[in-house]
Amino acid sequence: MFSYTVAMPHIFEPAATGRAKCRGCGVAIAKGELRFGERLPNIFGEGEATHWFHPRCAAYKRPESFIEGLKEPGPEVPDREALERIALATQAHSRLQRIDGAERSPSSQAKCRQCKEPIEKGAWRIRLVFHEEGNFSPGGYIHLACRGVYFEADDIVEQVLHFSPALDAADRDALRAALATG
Repeated sequence: MFSYTVAMPHIFEPAATGRAKCRGCGVAIAKGELRFGERLPNIFGEGEATHWFHPRCAAYKRPESFIEGLKEPGPEVPDREALERIALATQAHSRLQRIDGAERSPSSQAKCRQCKEPIEKGAWRIRLVFHEEGNFSPGGYIHLACRGVYFEADDIVEQVLHFSPALDAADRDALRAALATG
């Protein structure tokens, strides 16, 4: 017997409930809020699975799928042009998809993935993740000073801040200043 499945397109739709969490940032997607669904093969069986994202998180973390989804008919996507610019920029520099926020290093045990030197205790570091089989897995850290070489882009302030929601206002300002000075 012969069977095949037709790939479903990626979708934008209002969240039916407030239970789904964004795969990009881990924050719940509120009921009625527009969300992006990336359709991927189901690793546990036949068919497909839909992974939900906030539109901005999808533009940063899954740009190829996001751009494909924008081509499909569906609801109006607020800030469509800005989100499309984000996705195209992230797609052009593929390592940008790995950014998962920033934090101060709690010890000096972690080494930078770019220069291989230890990241000093208390220094800012950028968290990295890798997308594997539909999930984001921790991928280490880099120094702020190594970001230009590693990401092949310097303007990452908004993306780093977007994935650093736990930082208070003072830390966000300090991180913004550190990113501005290099």
